[in-house]
Amino acid sequence: MQKTFIVIIVLIAILFQADFATAGKYNPVLSIGDAAPAWKNLPGVDGKKHSLSDLKSKHYVILVFTCLSCDVARDYEDRIIAFTAKHAGPKSLVAVVAVNVNKIPEDLPPQMKKRAKEKGYNFPFLYDETQQIAKDYGAIFTPEFYVLNKDRKVVYMGGMDNNSSADQVTEKYLEPALTAILAGKKPKAAETAAIGCIIRLERKRRRKK
Repeated sequence: MQKTFIVIIVLIAILFQADFATAGKYNPVLSIGDAAPAWKNLPGVDGKKHSLSDLKSKHYVILVFTCLSCDVARDYEDRIIAFTAKHAGPKSLVAVVAVNVNKIPEDLPPQMKKRAKEKGYNFPFLYDETQQIAKDYGAIFTPEFYVLNKDRKVVYMGGMDNNSSADQVTEKYLEPALTAILAGKKPKAAETAAIGCIIRLERKRRRKK
């Protein structure tokens, strides 16, 4: 089942690559080195509004698109929490920010607050009702990760690792990429295919004439 799921994800990524040849390898909108779209005044589970500009003291920002309704995204929760504790403490130059854009009942802010409290999220968890931030980043899956540098350029995007089951991971992507970036080097793999559920973007229906 896992192998079939990954094959489907890779095929989707290849289709996006074919349709958007001027964008990234797997991303339909952004390429490595592009300016990172800014988010502004997105409500967080902490009751505050959050903007990218609030993170001026952080040299690197890791943006995670995630949700609650996706089993794969939930499988990554503990890994994201552990990653944040290791790399993005209060005195670190790295920040981790998670954003959810899904609009189904199980992904709405009340459930986000409940889940963040239950799991002890150690990073801001934001909600974008307009879904615009996901569209701006070309995000397709949950979870999907983007690393922004001090100049707020995208220097990594894709998956955290190569398996949604933590005990079956054979290759990490996000952590080696961040290690290279912190050392002033380019990641060996700056773009990878994310593994997860399709983000539930609303489709505007055309009115019949």
